[in-house]
Amino acid sequence: MIFLSRISNKIKLTYYSSECEVSFCGHGTIATMYELIKNDPELLKSKEIQIVTNLKGEITVYNKILAEDTVYITAPEAIFYESKIRKTTIADNLGTEELILRESYPVDIIDAGLRTLIVPIEKYKDEISIYPLQDKLKEFCLTNEIDIVLIFSKETQNSQCFAHTRVFAPKFGYLEDPATGSGNSAFAYYLLKNKLWDGTMISIEQGSDKMKFNEVKLVNYENKILFGGRASKIIDGMYHIN
Repeated sequence: MIFLSRISNKIKLTYYSSECEVSFCGHGTIATMYELIKNDPELLKSKEIQIVTNLKGEITVYNKILAEDTVYITAPEAIFYESKIRKTTIADNLGTEELILRESYPVDIIDAGLRTLIVPIEKYKDEISIYPLQDKLKEFCLTNEIDIVLIFSKETQNSQCFAHTRVFAPKFGYLEDPATGSGNSAFAYYLLKNKLWDGTMISIEQGSDKMKFNEVKLVNYENKILFGGRASKIIDGMYHIN
């Protein structure tokens, strides 16, 4: 859930899951700003819009709706942590075997909005069919001070996509996130750190074999990671609070 208010010429967003306040929610920010800009003639004229978050400071939104039907968000500046978690332990808490992890890529912990454990998986077919036990993975995340777990494969269903990702977020009251701005932003920093990407525009497909895949765009723009996408309105209504 996102609460939105206006402060002078800026927009303030506050994020909550069913469990707690969330530091940052990338896909929620994209959905909110896409809908807001598209339906506000004044905002639609603006190329850049500043938003204020409770816990991650100010973030810039780049309006590309008329040209690309997309909005881009500046990812929070990355913080890199050393990961000392054994791959055997990671695989066990993901409910899988260590042998499916990709040996040639490292496991990293990067915070680009949320502290993200990034785990490489060798085969696409294995990556899309992992289903951890929610309570077990939640305990693992809390013990290791991790917000979310992102697994990825360089194999994809869509040949136009750069990689396939999935994001588990049991700390916030649910197992899997269908589209994740902060997680994929951390993934972008991971790719740059490990020299796996040159920073040009790429598309990431995200989801399990039980989901319709979502697409997240990533680009390194003026030494800033931007993630982008669009939204579809599912429900339209009003809340009345006494």
